[in-house]
Amino acid sequence: MSVTYRDGRPGDGPHLSDLFCESFAATFGHLYADEDLASFLCKMDAGAFEGELASDSFAFRLAESGDTLAGYAKLGPNDLPGYAPEHTLELYQLYLRAGWHGQGVAQQLMGWAIAEARRRGATHLQLSVYIDNHRARRFYERYGFEEVGKYVFMVGNHADDDRIMRLTL
Repeated sequence: MSVTYRDGRPGDGPHLSDLFCESFAATFGHLYADEDLASFLCKMDAGAFEGELASDSFAFRLAESGDTLAGYAKLGPNDLPGYAPEHTLELYQLYLRAGWHGQGVAQQLMGWAIAEARRRGATHLQLSVYIDNHRARRFYERYGFEEVGKYVFMVGNHADDDRIMRLTL
C-alpha cells in the first residue's frame, strides 16, 4: 500500500473528523457511557477542524493511500495545564485508521511533527496520553518523550486520567 504525505488544507475537515471519531471510538469507546462519548465526539466535527486548518497557529500532516485518509498529525500552540517551558508546542493528535498500525505511518507523522515544531522555533513538544494507552506511551517514549505531569481529560462528564509527556527538541 503506497502512502503519500501532504499538509492539511481547507476542505480536509470532514475527512479529519471522520478519522478522529472512528479511531477514538474504536480505541476508547468502551470506557465511556454512550452519552459521554457522543457529547465529546460532536465537538470534533468538520467545522472544528476547518477552523484549525484555516489558522496559521495549527499545522496538519495527512497520510493518504489513494482516496483513503490513513492517518494524520495535528500540531499547535500548547494548551495543556501546568508549567511548560517557553516555546513549547503541543502534538494534539496523531491518529491512524484501523489497519495502518505497523506500516510506518505513525513514524512518518511523528518525524514530521518534531521537524515542524523545530521549524516553528519550539524548544519543546508535549502531548497528553491516556494512562492506560500503553502502546501509545511506548511509542512516544521511543522518541524521547518523558512524563512530566498529570492531566484530567474530559469526555462528556467522564474524567480520564491522562499523562503529560514532553520532548526536548
